[in-house]
Amino acid sequence: MSGKFIEKHGIWSDTQKAAAADVLNKIEKAGLQMVRLSWPDQYGLLRGKMLSVAALRSAFASGSEITMAPFFFDTASAIVFNPFSADGGLGSAELAGSPNVVMVPDPTTFRILPWADRTGWMLADLYMTSGRPFALSPRAILKKALAEMQDLGYDYQAGLEVEWYLTRIVDPCLEPETLGGPGTPAAPPKVMPVAKGYSYLLENHLDEVEPIMAEVRQHLLALGMPLRSIEDEWAPSQMETTFDVMPGLDVADTMVLFRNAVKQVCRRRGYLASFMCKPAIQGFLASGWHLHQSLTARDSGANAFIPQPGEALSALGRSYVGGLLEHACAASSFTTPTINGYRRRRPYSLAPDRVTWAKDNRAAMARVISAPGDPASRVENRIGEPAANPYLYLASQVFSGIDGIRRQLDPGPLQETPYAADVTILPHNLSEALEVLETSKFFREAFGEEFIRYWMHLRRSEWKRFVDAEGQVDFSGDPVTNWEHREYFELF
Repeated sequence: MSGKFIEKHGIWSDTQKAAAADVLNKIEKAGLQMVRLSWPDQYGLLRGKMLSVAALRSAFASGSEITMAPFFFDTASAIVFNPFSADGGLGSAELAGSPNVVMVPDPTTFRILPWADRTGWMLADLYMTSGRPFALSPRAILKKALAEMQDLGYDYQAGLEVEWYLTRIVDPCLEPETLGGPGTPAAPPKVMPVAKGYSYLLENHLDEVEPIMAEVRQHLLALGMPLRSIEDEWAPSQMETTFDVMPGLDVADTMVLFRNAVKQVCRRRGYLASFMCKPAIQGFLASGWHLHQSLTARDSGANAFIPQPGEALSALGRSYVGGLLEHACAASSFTTPTINGYRRRRPYSLAPDRVTWAKDNRAAMARVISAPGDPASRVENRIGEPAANPYLYLASQVFSGIDGIRRQLDPGPLQETPYAADVTILPHNLSEALEVLETSKFFREAFGEEFIRYWMHLRRSEWKRFVDAEGQVDFSGDPVTNWEHREYFELF
């Protein structure tokens, strides 16, 4: 590829141009040797390559080409699309033959990785060599959603509340017969908990994990993340980490970096951190990812969800919630994309199993936390799993909220006994979630027909492999299968 690709196609904003110059200064000052240039794939996993400083300078003008091949893979690295058909198996002649795409660095995301030797990190956006944005890029979908919200006069804000497991590796399982292959995940390491469970928020459990968590938190703070709390959750070695409110794209970018940082720091010390919803380990319970959301008015900067006396939320906030409820079932494969994630959906578990909203009630899908005059007024969607792709999870929320605002959707009365509410039940498994999505004209328009067609095939392939191996499973009662544990525990 020749020429100044970024300038030719007008890709960078003035802010990014200024940030690029600042990044090069920081790299020189810190004596960095390599920069990891990464992009979030269809699963929210980071892929890319390390560039020398000289190569990064070139990428700041011309981008850096890389194969799009990972987009042909499912979670077991099986190729589920035929890249050598006329349309690449993806319905686009431009994607035939697994062509290169162009990684365009986003210099505003630059960080120095405190645990890696003289190494920087930066996210990239993907473009076709023609200059067209890559249609399967989750980050591009979220950018589109945020731009539409801004056109309505609002900025999206969110805070992260994420549960995950901290375990100690007993056996890395590196024998040749355990390594798997394309379509067959490697056996995950054998692990044990780091602390006992079932004494929720016990300080002694926090102290037991302090040696490794001290290192984790130091690195998160060094990365500039707005870390708010680290808590001992209910199950053995189950952690909860929360972050203060952030604007739009920063929320998703922080989530992918957070998961990678935790996994990499822990692995270097002989631990395995997993964001799989419910591992197949005795005593381990389901983990969730709760997303605290609000909107600020672009003209005043004020929280647009603050209610008047006697209200749960402002009129705009209620319409936003109306959109979340309206599209909750169709959005399920974005908020809960893995087969294992549906283990959370059971009544009386403090996780939602139906489409409800309530005032400060942890059984509801949408929990409203608000008060007149409270600038932190918000709605917490409790539906997500920690392995969800942050860009698709957030995009599903923003697009749904936009629809609610535009149509002034009424969420109906608060359901303060959510598990008894006579309302729509959320999909019980991934297959049901995909069936609802397939009929959603709304998400086909919002995410793009090309992406939805791709997503449906990708996830249905995953579901078929599971059913072929395990048959019919009751996710609300049957034990977690070895298939799920092998598929997700180490990967996520």
